[in-house]
Amino acid sequence: DNLSTKLVDKKRDHWAFKPVVRPPVPAVQDAAWVRNPIDAFVLAKLEAKKWHPNPPAGAPQLMRRMYLDVIGLPPNLEEQALLANKESPDSAEKFDQLADQLLSQPEYGERWGRHWLDLVRYAETNGYERDSTKPNVWRYRDYVIQSLNQDKPYDRFILEQLAGDELPDASTETILATGYYRLGPWDDEPADPKEDRYEQLEDMVNTTSQTFLGMTLACARCHNHKFEPYSTLDYYRMAAIFNTLQRPQAGREDLGAPAGNRDQLAREAARDHAIREKQRTIDEKRHTFKLSYLAAYPGKLPAEAIIAFRADPAKWDEAQKKLVAQHQAALDQELAAALPEATRGEIAEIERQQQELRVATPDLPRGYFFTETQPTPQVTHVLLRGKATAPGTIAEPGLPQVLVAKQPVFPTNTVATSQRRLTLARWIASPENTLTARVMVNRVWQFHFGEGLVRTPSDFGVMGYSPTHPELLDWLADWFVNEGGWSLKKLHRLILTSNAYRMSKAWNAEYGEKDPTNEQLWRMPYRRLDVEPLCDAMLVATGQLNRQMGGPSMYPFVPRQALEGHSDPTAVWKPFDERDASRRTVYSFIKRSMVVPLLEVLDLCDATRSAAQRNVTSVAPQALAMLNGNFVNRQSEHLAVRLEREAGTDRKAQIRLAWRLTLCREASERELSAMLQFLETPRSPALSEHQVLVQMCRALFNLNEFAYAD
Repeated sequence: DNLSTKLVDKKRDHWAFKPVVRPPVPAVQDAAWVRNPIDAFVLAKLEAKKWHPNPPAGAPQLMRRMYLDVIGLPPNLEEQALLANKESPDSAEKFDQLADQLLSQPEYGERWGRHWLDLVRYAETNGYERDSTKPNVWRYRDYVIQSLNQDKPYDRFILEQLAGDELPDASTETILATGYYRLGPWDDEPADPKEDRYEQLEDMVNTTSQTFLGMTLACARCHNHKFEPYSTLDYYRMAAIFNTLQRPQAGREDLGAPAGNRDQLAREAARDHAIREKQRTIDEKRHTFKLSYLAAYPGKLPAEAIIAFRADPAKWDEAQKKLVAQHQAALDQELAAALPEATRGEIAEIERQQQELRVATPDLPRGYFFTETQPTPQVTHVLLRGKATAPGTIAEPGLPQVLVAKQPVFPTNTVATSQRRLTLARWIASPENTLTARVMVNRVWQFHFGEGLVRTPSDFGVMGYSPTHPELLDWLADWFVNEGGWSLKKLHRLILTSNAYRMSKAWNAEYGEKDPTNEQLWRMPYRRLDVEPLCDAMLVATGQLNRQMGGPSMYPFVPRQALEGHSDPTAVWKPFDERDASRRTVYSFIKRSMVVPLLEVLDLCDATRSAAQRNVTSVAPQALAMLNGNFVNRQSEHLAVRLEREAGTDRKAQIRLAWRLTLCREASERELSAMLQFLETPRSPALSEHQVLVQMCRALFNLNEFAYAD
């Protein structure tokens, strides 16, 4: 049964389903602390409790925080020196300029692109038993990184991923964006193909509703949602929107396709047809010469082989097939040498024309995406208890009832595609949508502050958390759309230039007892680095970072023992190439059945479903990986070599340089003394001075201070 209109209307009173209304910026007593409206909203809540925000973080700490937060890399020595020497009457102004600088760097897209890839369950294999590689899926990853670096408006970002092939200005880029739909697991040999089809639809409905709308709509597949105002009809209306899509495949083989709009595909098809026609002419010329050559054969091949070559291939017996296979290469060589100059010239001219065709119309990039091959989609049924074998009433495309007063009109008489996904995308990207802007500004806030203003970032429903600062959330959502023009970089800058962001992490016992989870935002919380910036920070410190962007993924080192459980250990993972594997960790190949052990133990997300937040665990294998793992020990060796090269044999100089490279600050006198004692303590002759220095480097990589932004 559908949810009653009365119940849905009642649930529309839930804060997330109400229209965004921009609240006034509150007045505060300590107006000097307010650098922008964010500060006013935060401070007003604190002053209501007679609390004060934490003092600002120190300059070295804030510098490292901003670098790791925005671009996922620590400042190098030159950047540290530049910020320290930069003349400015106001240190806050220095960091305003730093925010602009960092947001303009290409590394920003690599850092924040990884956050988006978590949300859209990005991985490069299908999962299940064979876990085959998804062809060219890395192009979607590169699309995300490039879009963020271009500061593509978020509403356009939505349109391209959900309906890039249906846009009036569809292009290779927008079609690659629709790879979003195909990122989830795929069973290449399902026991029940009909059931599997609805599993794929559920993956799309679930990811789309959670990522863009903060809704747990997939819970309504089998029955009306137990807690939220989402009905089974809501679910299948959404499923009907995606039921138009088809997966390019050849049986078990998962296929890519040329990424182009209809005009581009038509031009490529016309080019290929012209090339084939010219190739047919070439083949005919070669065949005509071959027949004449064999008719008066002047060569040295056995007579029985020539008889076989002259015969109709359809009538070859087994002996003739063997003769042909045995002598084909020799005959081809003879034919190439004997080809008349006139014929050779004619063929060369035709091949030149073929090459001209290829240059005039280059191959389209091959991407990984679904296709929609007909404008009339198949019928979608509400499934009784969610079973494909129990179809119920027909579900027309539509949107969750609680979010719309009137269903949008889905086109019917379309030409190439159904336009259903474009209708959905335009609704999601509409400023009138109550959820889209709220959800996205909350996600950006979450990745800057560790927790969102809504602490269930993919569940804004009745069962989700209420916002800690509802007025701030709505102010940001309205600002993002109307003043920010859906610009994520402008939103980042607004946050980065606030005093709320620049608070220290110092503990206040009184506040901590009353608000241990920092819901009132009286401090900046401690946050351990994700595995990507943690690994990348080591590569920056050692000087080994390969900054090559984009392209096929790299393969980090995987211990031999981790490969032995696979049926073909030599094929499951490419040979280790340290230079290539020293690219940023966002470019690591993500195999669902075998995640790189270092990434897995340091809490890489589960790539089988949308991940709004990563788990942060503290378990023994992490310490083992950081102390004994191949990656950390290789980087410790590289760092020791760098210290010897750049600081010479002076132990104090080595220590000071090591501190600046790893922790981005000067070593204190106490730290300098303790480390000198460690380096200069006599040891076994078997342990060289270089090896002792390597151990110091390994200890630095294992410091809490290294694993936390500040």
